[in-house]
Amino acid sequence: MGSTTENVIIVGVDGSEPSRAALRWALRQAALTGATVRAVVAWEYPAFYSWEGGPMPPDDFQDAAQRNMNDAVDVVAGGADVERAVVHGHSAQALLEAADGAQLLVVGSRGHGGFYRTLLGSVSQRCAVHAKCPVVIVRE
Repeated sequence: MGSTTENVIIVGVDGSEPSRAALRWALRQAALTGATVRAVVAWEYPAFYSWEGGPMPPDDFQDAAQRNMNDAVDVVAGGADVERAVVHGHSAQALLEAADGAQLLVVGSRGHGGFYRTLLGSVSQRCAVHAKCPVVIVRE
């Protein structure tokens, strides 16, 4: 963990319903503790993306991630102040880096289990194992 701990709650918000549930939980916790909520979304180029004419220009991926996060935060936060960060990289790694020095990391769980999780990995599982701060995993 960083040398100082910020009174901030990092929450992964990709626009999905599990991430909205995580944001709702983080906002309630922040109200109790006086913490700042910082929503983080990560984006990557899809594996099939081709520089010679992929389906979208590179900036569109970042813009789409930003839009998904903003839509979720605007709906869930209801005017509450939420910091927002868009990061290029793998979701779990981006959240782990953002949470270094934070009070808490909150992530939603899509609830995939068994083979699917083994094959693709689980962002919430990686965060729970590797975070340097407490982690809350919120199910819908």
